[in-house]
Amino acid sequence: VQLQASGGGLAQPGGSLRLSCVASPSIFSGNEMAWYRKALGKEREFVARIYPSGSGYYANSVRGRFTISRDNAKNVVSLQMNSLEPEDTATYYCNRYGANDGGYWGQGTQVTVSS
Repeated sequence: VQLQASGGGLAQPGGSLRLSCVASPSIFSGNEMAWYRKALGKEREFVARIYPSGSGYYANSVRGRFTISRDNAKNVVSLQMNSLEPEDTATYYCNRYGANDGGYWGQGTQVTVSS
């Protein structure tokens, strides 16, 4: 089982980052994939999801700023994040959409938005 997220880092408000996640075929193939995030002291929350066909759906807080995509040949799901805000600071995780919160989530990747 693999969920390897990468691409996080420090960005200034208004800046951009691109996250990527390599998933095991057992998690990725034929499934809706999603990005979630967990800020310090808060519950993990949904960010965006993508159907196997490529159609995306977004949380209200990121709609118009973030774009989710997937490469079905490489089992990779990505998240392009533009117009970043300090409120986007969190650890970002990818997983199958609807994954059990108590299951495997990988290490995630830290995003910090600060001037």
